[in-house]
Amino acid sequence: MPASPNRFPAPPHLSGDHALFLDVDGTLLEFQDDPSAVALPEGGLDTVLRLSERLGGALALISGRPLSELDAVFTPHALPAAGMHGQELRGAPDSARAVPVQALEALRREATILSHRYPGVRVENKHSNIALHWRAAPAAADALQALAARHLPDLPGYRLQPGNQVIELVPDDVDKGRAMRRLLEASPFAGRRPVFVGDDLTDEYGFAAANALGGWSVLVGRRANSHAMYALPDVSAVHAWLRSHL
Repeated sequence: MPASPNRFPAPPHLSGDHALFLDVDGTLLEFQDDPSAVALPEGGLDTVLRLSERLGGALALISGRPLSELDAVFTPHALPAAGMHGQELRGAPDSARAVPVQALEALRREATILSHRYPGVRVENKHSNIALHWRAAPAAADALQALAARHLPDLPGYRLQPGNQVIELVPDDVDKGRAMRRLLEASPFAGRRPVFVGDDLTDEYGFAAANALGGWSVLVGRRANSHAMYALPDVSAVHAWLRSHL
């Protein structure tokens, strides 16, 4: 049963047999109205790289962002990573997937029209996904969620994935927990106990998978219910916890 964040203790120290999986936005990065404007805090990249070295390279990013955007944030380093909730996985062959281009394009067009009524709405086209963001236009939340739900029947094999002020339509066989499991099949992750750190509803898949595999999970922030075993209050606390291992 998911626990109340009020009962979450602080996470313990990582050990040498752990593999660390980190969400990015809301975990390593503060949210911004313009996602392209995000940046790691001073020293953040060095901390991540040094901790990766201490774990023998068993540190990966798992994000809803495409790999190209992750690499822009962590440039010039290309860390092990799963992008788009696992649809892109560095070091693994791309899985063949039929993309319902016409149905996604119809949703994108209608969402773009809606964005003219609600300045600040962002329609993110990820080729096989569509994400509708209302962080900069909170009044648009209900309209965007209704729009996504209305188009879902035209996208068989897809699900609605709610997030932090975003609703996304994603293939229903993709999530962060499955992405983590795939990474754990290969070196340097194989045979290690997973630790998953994240803030969003999409990270609950990672939390549940890490717990089931004998590892543990860390919620960043507060949420009424979560599968996480531990918690950190915010992005700054995440970086402080990561630095404590160096």
